[in-house]
Amino acid sequence: MKNFSKLFKTLIIVTVASTVTACSGDSDDSSNQQQDQSGVIPSVEAVQARYGSLPLVERFSGNVRSENQVSLYPEISGVVQEVYVQNGDFVEQGDPIVKLNTGILEKQLQQAEANLKISEAQLKQAKAQFNEIQSEYNRVKQLEAKDLTSQAEVDQIEGQLLSAEADVELAEAQRDQSASIVEQRREELSKAVIKAPISGTVGQRNAEIGMQANTNTQLFLIGDLSRLKVEIVLTEEMLSQINVGQTARILVDNREGEQVALEAKISRISPFLNEVTRSTQAEIDVNNEDGLLRPGMFVPVDILFGESEQATLIPISALFTNTQTGESGVYLASSLGSEIEPVSDSSANGSDSPAAMSAPTPVEFVPVDVIAQGRMELGVTGIESGQWVVTIGQDLLAEGREQARVRSMSWERIYQLQNLQREDLLEQIMQERDRSANNMNL
Repeated sequence: MKNFSKLFKTLIIVTVASTVTACSGDSDDSSNQQQDQSGVIPSVEAVQARYGSLPLVERFSGNVRSENQVSLYPEISGVVQEVYVQNGDFVEQGDPIVKLNTGILEKQLQQAEANLKISEAQLKQAKAQFNEIQSEYNRVKQLEAKDLTSQAEVDQIEGQLLSAEADVELAEAQRDQSASIVEQRREELSKAVIKAPISGTVGQRNAEIGMQANTNTQLFLIGDLSRLKVEIVLTEEMLSQINVGQTARILVDNREGEQVALEAKISRISPFLNEVTRSTQAEIDVNNEDGLLRPGMFVPVDILFGESEQATLIPISALFTNTQTGESGVYLASSLGSEIEPVSDSSANGSDSPAAMSAPTPVEFVPVDVIAQGRMELGVTGIESGQWVVTIGQDLLAEGREQARVRSMSWERIYQLQNLQREDLLEQIMQERDRSANNMNL
């Protein structure tokens, strides 16, 4: 806030100086040539302080992520043969995305199937041998019952039977192993076609035909862009103020280049703090039907966590810190009363003439204490509601000037100025200077 206020005041001096030149050239009246002891009477802008409470706002930097975001990696290594989608395409779950070259896999499958046939033939052979020996064993056992054979012959045929049985079991195991390899080769071949694991939009394409891909190569990123989440980091101290359900405003530029606020709620806060940083993460679910947000964006996020106590409110740009004394306060145009109506400046009302300035009027510096701070306003003590506080041109008064010409402004216009980015503010200054120069030439 302090850096913004300093930048805002420094840049706006140019506007005020241009306005002084324009106003001093509008008339030959001697009142426009009045000077105090410090030189030319400066021109400033002021707004009326008001009484009320202000929303307490904390600004964070948010990281936008897809609610369901998946990185796509191949499960096997291979050369990319086909790429079926482009960045930005929408895919359904199960749609083919990338195909790897299958030549080697197909040959491996053919070899595995051939080995399976060999194993099956060996199993048939082993079973036939077992059946033959089984028949011989039965004949010998019948002879043994009639004492027509020797014990040696019985022992020999029993050994042959056991060996034949083991050969069958070995052939069955080899057949099962060959069948398993065939199934593995078929599964690997099916993995050569990489399919979408979820429905969503594809992006971050890294798949190119001819490239060698392995299990560590990210080919695409797939996510549902209609439902996003914004992640923000909360410190340990913030957890006493920030809670689930509080309003969050995500600031983003629309297609016309204007900044808009997408309103949502804090959806969840992780209860576990990082042991090193003592911070945790909050997530905000956002409906992205307008497509203004993109995964990977870095966006400002304002969290509204309550209201301040009732106090006199002034714009942030009205607070001025004296660089010599270090004292913070505001400049008051004490002679202006409630009968003065605030006006919009020429850029807001479409007029080619700058808004009228008052006659030279006394100004004084009054110290204030800040008791509450929002994004645009401060709650202070030390001044009353209705008093006119200078918002632009305090630097011109800091050298001890006791008079100024005052242009009264509305709160809405002050908000517009405080919302301007640096580049916009410089453009506004140049437009103001050009209008002033045109008016002098008329």
